[in-house]
Amino acid sequence: MGLELKNVSKTFVGKTAVDNISLSLDTPNVFGLLGTNGAGKTTTIRMLLGIIKKDSGEITWNGKTVNRKSVNFGYLPEERGVYPKAKIYDQLIYFAELKGMKTQEAKESINKWAKKLKVEEYMEMPAEKLSKGNQQKIQFMTAIMHNPELVVLDEPFSGLDPVNTEILKNIILDLVRNGKYVIMSAHQMPTIEEFCSDILILDKGKTVLKGNLEEIKKTYPSNRVRINTGSRIEKYIQELDLKIENEKDNDYVIKITDEETAHKLLSKVVSDGIKVNKFDIMRPTLNDIFIEKVGE
Repeated sequence: MGLELKNVSKTFVGKTAVDNISLSLDTPNVFGLLGTNGAGKTTTIRMLLGIIKKDSGEITWNGKTVNRKSVNFGYLPEERGVYPKAKIYDQLIYFAELKGMKTQEAKESINKWAKKLKVEEYMEMPAEKLSKGNQQKIQFMTAIMHNPELVVLDEPFSGLDPVNTEILKNIILDLVRNGKYVIMSAHQMPTIEEFCSDILILDKGKTVLKGNLEEIKKTYPSNRVRINTGSRIEKYIQELDLKIENEKDNDYVIKITDEETAHKLLSKVVSDGIKVNKFDIMRPTLNDIFIEKVGE
């Protein structure tokens, strides 16, 4: 049955932080929770994990009311929480025991995840000696080493280089393959597009958009064409009064208002004998949709 929020609200000192939102995760997957800073994402996360109390509505996990004991969750908060002076291994043992793990079980899990995350060499070091990216991987380990059913990741790729980003991506995909439910909050829209089939966008505590991302995109008209050619085509673009969004080595991304205009451009280019290597009419990206919904 998974996780379900029904008409959940939360107010702080007369200010509504979350206003009557609903969402559900009924199969293992990655769910995208999006919004600008202050939109209510963190408050929503803390309520669904039972960290703070809701004012109204229902939050259930597998049909049971959520509290700190009813759901085995892992949480990577946006605010990082490693202790700078303490040895990494000692911290991990401490966090594991807080989650109810026995010492031997914790040691085995730490060794397993340290190897997967490629942080074995840092186990005997204080956290302050680690780079921001490696501290991030340590904190990610604290969120998953106790084998949680529900994993909430708030900006999981912050501070990571491309190599370590790829490591975390593969682990998150493995979590889903192993039946875990993952909620991801991030500001990098391409990352959300890569992982999340369903999303919810918050603005000032209210839901402004939710649903299956591909279905949402289908409701929007095409707004770009990408065309890669054997020579420059600026004059044809200007003739149709179009705007180039990006261009590199004759690979153009051009804004359009309708598909007919894109085909007119293709016709002009081909009729003049210019080689076309790629022609792709594109729908709006999640970034476009996000800005449209909350850009004000």
